[in-house]
Parts: sequence; C-alpha cells; structure tokens
Amino acid sequence: MYRRYPTFLVAAVFALWASVAAASFPDRPVHLVVAYPPGGASDLMARILAQKLSEVWKQPVIVDNKPGAAGTLGTDYAARQPADGYTFMLGNMGPTLVNPLLTKVPYDLDRDFIPISLVATGPCVLVVNPKSPYKTLADLIRAAKAKPGSLNFGSGGAGTLAHLSGEMLDDAAGIQMQHVPYKGGVAAVNDVMGGQIDMIIADTQAVMQYIKAGRLRALAITSAERAAQLPDVPTFAESGLAGLVALNSWGVYLPARTPADVVQRYRAAIDQAMSNPALVQLYYDLGVQAMHSSPAELKKFNQAEIAKYARIIKENGIRVD
Repeated sequence: MYRRYPTFLVAAVFALWASVAAASFPDRPVHLVVAYPPGGASDLMARILAQKLSEVWKQPVIVDNKPGAAGTLGTDYAARQPADGYTFMLGNMGPTLVNPLLTKVPYDLDRDFIPISLVATGPCVLVVNPKSPYKTLADLIRAAKAKPGSLNFGSGGAGTLAHLSGEMLDDAAGIQMQHVPYKGGVAAVNDVMGGQIDMIIADTQAVMQYIKAGRLRALAITSAERAAQLPDVPTFAESGLAGLVALNSWGVYLPARTPADVVQRYRAAIDQAMSNPALVQLYYDLGVQAMHSSPAELKKFNQAEIAKYARIIKENGIRVD
C-alpha cells in the first residue's frame, strides 16, 4: 500500500528542495535561447552576455539559436522550457512586443515569462544612397510632399522596426511614401546602396560600417539624443519631428513559475554582467547601449512600447499572414 502523506508535509518538502536547489544554482550549464540565426545582432549580443555570465556563475552558458517565423518559434520554445532557471531568453522587441500585435502567436509575454532586466536599446538611422539629392531630412520631406507617393522606403518585411519607423515618419511629417518589403533587412540595405530604393530606416548595426565607408548617407537617427557612435547625425527631433523615437530593445526573460530565489540570482548576475566595462564597450561597438533594470522597469518599458506600436499598426492596417 502507498502511504499518504499530509499535503502540508509534501508542500514543506518541496519548498525545502526548491530552496536547496536555488542555493546551489547554477551547478550545471545554462542555456540562453536566441530566436534568430547565428551572426546577427541578437546572436552577437547573446554570446557576449553568455561569456560574462559564465564568468559570474563559473558555469558554461550555451547559446541556443532557434530561428524561424520572425522569432516566434524561438520565443515559443523558450516559453515551454522547464522553469528551473537553466534556460532563459534574450528577447528582442520583434517577437516579444510587436509580433503578437500583428498575428496570433502561441505564447503570451505576461503569462509565459518572468521579466528580469532590460539589457540594451539601439536606435535606427535613416540612410540614403550617397548620390541621392537628399542631403537632409528636410530635403527628403519636401520632395515627398511635392510628389506624394513618389518616394519609397525599404524594410526587412511587414511589421519590422524599419517598416514601423517608416510609417512613423509618414505620420509625423504628413507625407506618403511607398513601403517596399524585403525578405530580410540586408537585401533592403543593399538596394539602397544600389539605388533601387530611396531609403531605409535601419538598425545602426546593419548600416554603420557603410555610413563610415561613405557608401550610405545618414540623414537622421531615431534616438531621443544623438548617438555617440554617429555624433554628426541629428535626431528626428532636431530635424523638426519631435516625438519620433523608435528603439530596438532586448530584455532577459525566464519561463513563468521559475522559483523566486533563482529569479533573484538572475537579477544579481545580470546587474553584474551588464556593468562589466568590456561588455559595455562590445555592445557600444555593435551600436547599442548596454544597461540593466529592475523587472518592473522592463515591464513598464514594454507596456509603453506595445501601446505605441499598437497604435501605428492599427492606424496603418498592418498585418502579417
């Protein structure tokens, strides 16, 4: 016969086990999920973070790339992992904040994840071909107003930050440009350099080398203040479009129901890793600003971003099949 133990005793034993497990965390390799393929900005940032966390924890942190469906597959994979702290996610704004506004996804950010910290933000920059007649953002806006619909802008696809930023520019400037979606931002940037399309508002990581090499001309940047990496490029606000701020963002998330003690260990480790001067410099070189925050600050940031992009998506009827 099986012996039936009182419920309170079972709960106490489980709580003791969880406490012991948390006290020794981590005692084996930890996995960091990235919802994009190797070589991109999210992957590079994850590998830098993984290395610094390995130094903090004295355990390997292994980057697991789970690309597909604009980041949806990897995010869903991370949501379904055991809530023991041995798998966490570096979540980019696309799959975590924007994708659920565009189409049905199998995960819910509030239900399936515990926010730990905002770890980086990065602006986008409006670039044109160096042979373009547009020397400033004002030049481009004047041309767009003179012939509505004559100018176009590229993006890596519907609902990407480049697309949403282009729609924000249309709304803020009172112009109407044609959106040209590509299957990836690299192809769109290449066509700006080749003169096939007029412009793109691209992640700084994707275009900074071409700006510095003179293969692209930067007209304005979407940060609230000028970026240290591109000090000569004015913000959209400086160029007359106050309020046009669009930032890519990355946060650290754990699966829901991860024990509170493990969550606290993550918070301390992330704060330590993200304050490391070598990491800060490596992120700077990628065109993003390293940071760390409380879970509440990350949640507040996400809520503001979701509200902003939900309005843009609704007003412009943006959908992804």
